[in-house]
Amino acid sequence: VQLQASGGGLVQAGGSLRLSCSASGGTYNTNRMGWFRQSPGTEREFIAGINYSGEHTYYADSVKGRFTISRDNAKNTVYLQMNSLQPEDTAIYYCAASPWTMQVFSASYEYWGQGTLVTVSS
Repeated sequence: VQLQASGGGLVQAGGSLRLSCSASGGTYNTNRMGWFRQSPGTEREFIAGINYSGEHTYYADSVKGRFTISRDNAKNTVYLQMNSLQPEDTAIYYCAASPWTMQVFSASYEYWGQGTLVTVSS
């Protein structure tokens, strides 16, 4: 499966962005989908996950209450709505997919998109 993330950009603190990740080729591998982020000098952080039906979601404490993950299986797309953005949210955001049915808090993923840069100015 190929994953294409988009929607990043520059936003002021307090603003919002919505990231999209479109899957193509082998979408049966998108049982679970998730979002990670990584800023310079830090480890990659798993911030949100969702199961195939969308019934179950997971959020890291750092984004809980501000970010919302959702998916549209008809469009083979997963979204990350990001509100109340802060400078510490500045990072490259990656989407990921897995064919395996695991708990949504699992950070184990097999397929990765190329990343989209989110920059939040103060």
